[in-house]
Amino acid sequence: MTRVAGVDSSTQSCKIVVCDAATGTVLERATAPHPDGTAVPAEAWWDALRAASDGLLDRVDAIAVAAQQQGMVPLDADGAPVRDALLWNDTRSAAAADDLVRELGGPQRWADAVGSVPVASFTVAKLRWFADHEPHLADRTRRILLPHDYLTWRLRGLDAEPVTDRGDASGTGYWSPATGRYREDLLALAFRGRTPLLPRVLAPAEAAGRTPTGALIAAGTGDNAGAALGLGLDPGDVVLSLGTSGTAYARAETPSADSSGAIAGFADATGAFLPLVCTLNAARVLTSAAQLLGVDLPDLETSAAQAPPGADGLVMLPYLTGERTPNLPHAAGSLHGLCPRTMHPGHLARAAYEGMLCNLADALDRLVATGISPRRILLIGGAARSPLVRAIAAQILGHPVIVPEPEEYVALGAARQAAWALAGTAAPPRWPTRTAAEISVSPDAAGTGRVIRDTYSNARDALYR
Repeated sequence: MTRVAGVDSSTQSCKIVVCDAATGTVLERATAPHPDGTAVPAEAWWDALRAASDGLLDRVDAIAVAAQQQGMVPLDADGAPVRDALLWNDTRSAAAADDLVRELGGPQRWADAVGSVPVASFTVAKLRWFADHEPHLADRTRRILLPHDYLTWRLRGLDAEPVTDRGDASGTGYWSPATGRYREDLLALAFRGRTPLLPRVLAPAEAAGRTPTGALIAAGTGDNAGAALGLGLDPGDVVLSLGTSGTAYARAETPSADSSGAIAGFADATGAFLPLVCTLNAARVLTSAAQLLGVDLPDLETSAAQAPPGADGLVMLPYLTGERTPNLPHAAGSLHGLCPRTMHPGHLARAAYEGMLCNLADALDRLVATGISPRRILLIGGAARSPLVRAIAAQILGHPVIVPEPEEYVALGAARQAAWALAGTAAPPRWPTRTAAEISVSPDAAGTGRVIRDTYSNARDALYR
């Protein structure tokens, strides 16, 4: 049996799956935690990968890494990090993003150049913040990598040439999905004239090298492209992912260029494109609500399920760590509609579920507005395991939702890419995706969902119009 491994180096942890290359059957799993924070030593990711993979990688034929996108890993001339990596959810670069948009001539210029308009999460904005606030460290920087680039490089050995892939490169703000080229002029603009070395961009099935034990290393990719590959997305499939952050994305055959900045014009890991809308707050809304109420997540769900749909008008705007869509990096969460009737734990719990899902529904609306017509809506991520999340999602979206069998789809996609690179075929292997549930929605429930969304939208617009 040919065995392949996929790594998901996420914000919170490193997860590894080992699969049968022919069928995608998961044979082994492992995980290790990452440190908290929005600025993290890159070495901590490598330590977690080594801890999780202890003994596993000696028995695989190929491996690939998918990781959180848009992190900034600056290295000096010796390949050592000059500072902690800034993660995608670090919002200190919000003003820098605004400055860059203005300096190039506005949002449309950026959309035309790289398919996306920079916000705080983009690597290009982090580079501007870095140049302005830590110029002595910026001067020492000779190379910029993304998290998956860094781990792929460490797997190959420090004397190897760093590489990346088009899916992850498309989140930097200085690589164009439409042309397949770096925009070093934008890199220099962001980094105040500095032009550090960038990793070579590999083709989707191109091998990066081999581990010291001889396993082939595939190109790797970003986490959303990895999940899309793990799910085997077809045209018309839209994914709503409820992890730490929330994302809505779909596979497309042509690149996008949204000047509003809401849609990131990413590439995928197969040679196509992955227009994506991201929210900073998803599953964290539920864990934070549970902490506030002093309960665990099962009790939060029980309490929320007992409250009426719409929570009698109580609305939570779930911008707990600022927000990317809508672009409100300095916002905070808020409750609207407090009165004696709604000041109950169950109402607050219900408002947390509905606020999280209304925010993601707004993200889906952005995709639909570009002409994407959902044939299927796939709900994935840790929060998608909740029966209440599934039911409220169908109600608020007014559309049936399909929940694939719970799996680490980012890691699974990386493993599928590893199998593809190993096989050297024109297309990735066909691995089946099993459905755990399909949740339908009645006309009455959809009508209630529209009322919930209208109430949510009114509260949002009143505060941020």
